Amino acid sequence: MRHLTVHIVLAWAAAATVPGLAAATPALAPITTSAAAVTVKVTPRTLGATWDFEVVFDTHSQDLVDDLLKTAVLVGPDGSEARPIEWKGAAPGGHHRTGVLRFAAPNPAPAAVVLRIARPGEPKPRVFQWKLP
Repeated sequence: MRHLTVHIVLAWAAAATVPGLAAATPALAPITTSAAAVTVKVTPRTLGATWDFEVVFDTHSQDLVDDLLKTAVLVGPDGSEARPIEWKGAAPGGHHRTGVLRFAAPNPAPAAVVLRIARPGEPKPRVFQWKLP
C-alpha cells in the first residue's frame, strides 16, 4: 500500500507542475440558462493548453440544430472574439445533445471566462461567465 501511495503523490505533483494539465484547472461551477424552451448547461472542464467546455442542450419542442463551431465564441477583455477549434459530441438534430467545445487557450489568460453562444431563432446570445480564482 505504501508503494501505491508514493506513486499517486508523485503523479499528482508532476501533473500540478506541468502547464495545461487538468490538475491545474480551477473548479468552476456549471451555468445553466433556459430560454425559448431550450436549456443549455455549460461546465468548464479544462483551462490549460486548451480551454474545454462541456455543453448540454435539452428541449422537448424542437430539433437542436446548433453548429457551435460557427455560433460560439470566447470573448476577450477587449471584446475580441475567438472561435472554437473543435466540437466533440452529438451531431445536430434531436432533443438532447452533449459534447465538448474546445478553444485554443487565450494568451495572456484573462481574469474572467466569457463564453457566448448564439442560438438559431433567439434574439440574444446566451452568455456564460466565470471569474477565475
